[in-house]
Amino acid sequence: MKPRILVTGGTGYIGSHTVVELQQAGYPVVIIDNLSNSNRAVLDGIEKITGIRPDFVEADCTDIEALKKLFADYPGIKGIINFAASKAVGESIEKPILYYRNNLNTLMNLLEMMGKEEVKGLVFSSSCTVYGEPDHNPVTEDTPIKAATSPYGNTKQISEEIITDVIRSGAPFKSILLRYFNPVGAHPSAEIGELPNGVPQNLVPYITQTAMGIRKELSVFGNDYNTPDGSCIRDFINVVDLAKAHVIAIARMLGDTETPAIEIFNLGTGNGVSVLELIDSFQRSTGVKVPYKIVGRRSGDIEKVWANPDRANNVLGWKADTPLDDTMRSAWAWQCRLRERGVM
Repeated sequence: MKPRILVTGGTGYIGSHTVVELQQAGYPVVIIDNLSNSNRAVLDGIEKITGIRPDFVEADCTDIEALKKLFADYPGIKGIINFAASKAVGESIEKPILYYRNNLNTLMNLLEMMGKEEVKGLVFSSSCTVYGEPDHNPVTEDTPIKAATSPYGNTKQISEEIITDVIRSGAPFKSILLRYFNPVGAHPSAEIGELPNGVPQNLVPYITQTAMGIRKELSVFGNDYNTPDGSCIRDFINVVDLAKAHVIAIARMLGDTETPAIEIFNLGTGNGVSVLELIDSFQRSTGVKVPYKIVGRRSGDIEKVWANPDRANNVLGWKADTPLDDTMRSAWAWQCRLRERGVM
């Protein structure tokens, strides 16, 4: 039997898709989540897809006593995937203390518990924001780290430094840092997807909610950037493709093969897509129009960034290959399922 994996923030967007992939790969999973940006009903969706309801603890990872109880109640945890973090760039600029307290205290508590509980590996949910505004695209894992453009990005930089320092101090575990680009879409079953509380902070749920008529119109932040159509460029990666990388990372750390104590991988498609191109992909693939307007630039936004995913492709044997139009159709199918359920 494969070892138990703790997934923090496991009822969230990326976390829930990763739990599905872990369970389908045979790993028993326990989730800890405070439900601050997710919903307990996500557990139902995971169970419908996999036939297995993951163990669930409603608690905050900044609460070390709650973590101690979890490890006592669920012995044998050998790997942790950490998604428990506040993640909106714009909000982090408005509420920096919330972001530093939540993101950094969570990580330090987990690292402390790993040392005490003989956990062998940590997969850390990092971000391409650590590169800041890169001088060249696509970015590799060796692209210089620049000053963060937001408190959110800074928490990811600091978190990577904390993990690196702990590993170098001789900690008896490994860590893989996965630098995500822009996860989008939903599970093809439409049983789970991105479900933000309140007004979406991310682009695709705002697109789908606007297409559904929940939002009046979408704001595109700036059309005067140095890009072909003037809007920001990102590397949009299908969330299921992204989730699968975490399963590979866990297997790599917990396997018998000798691997470095700390590794970094970019997770992206290698293709830069502008905000306006993404809207066009949604409209083309679904046949549904999205009302939008151009507004001023948003503080903290990076002009353009996309990945060179060669290291992940070659070392992990992983690739993001779901076509963007398919991904946008999955996001719309999820939005339609939410409407069927009367959620929104």
